[in-house]
Amino acid sequence: MITTQQTIAYTIDGRRYLSITDRCTLACKFCPKTQGTMQVHDYDLTFRHRPETEEIIAAIGDVSNYSWVVFCGFGEPTLRLKTLLDVAHYVKQQGGRVRLNTDGLANLFHKRNVLPEMEGLIDALSVSLNAQDETTYNHHCVPALENSWQAMLDFLELAPTSIADVTATAINGLAGVDIEACRVLAENRGVKFRQRELGFVG
Repeated sequence: MITTQQTIAYTIDGRRYLSITDRCTLACKFCPKTQGTMQVHDYDLTFRHRPETEEIIAAIGDVSNYSWVVFCGFGEPTLRLKTLLDVAHYVKQQGGRVRLNTDGLANLFHKRNVLPEMEGLIDALSVSLNAQDETTYNHHCVPALENSWQAMLDFLELAPTSIADVTATAINGLAGVDIEACRVLAENRGVKFRQRELGFVG
């Protein structure tokens, strides 16, 4: 019987990406997973099991080979917060830099402010703002938790107290999304803004 290896770590442009869960607090209509594909560039991110800390660390390889180690994938990394923080601790011990790509709903999901737990372990935070108002956000992101829009904004505002490098992102090309209004929302909360492009992953 042939067993297909699960992709836990993958590399794009010198950055090592980690896929640590298949679960998510959103079901974004624009996400490739929602559209029926688990493909990112040349990598198949189909999940067969949720890897443990030691398995993820082994998959990273030599941290010094990469400009960043990034928690990303097709699931929300903060749903496995302890695993995320344990792996981040290892990467920092090895002299690496850690970025977390997140939907910004960790505090809502865990029912506490988890940002102080990330301090010193997460060097950069990229938060999916995705829309300029709750109606547009709910349409495109389809959140599973009530009050996700406001919780994400609150998380974005709190984040710089624990993490120096915080960026909000929104996708150009999504119907009804006002990129400049998204930029203002981000800047009013003291964080940077980055425009992404529809259909480009990674």
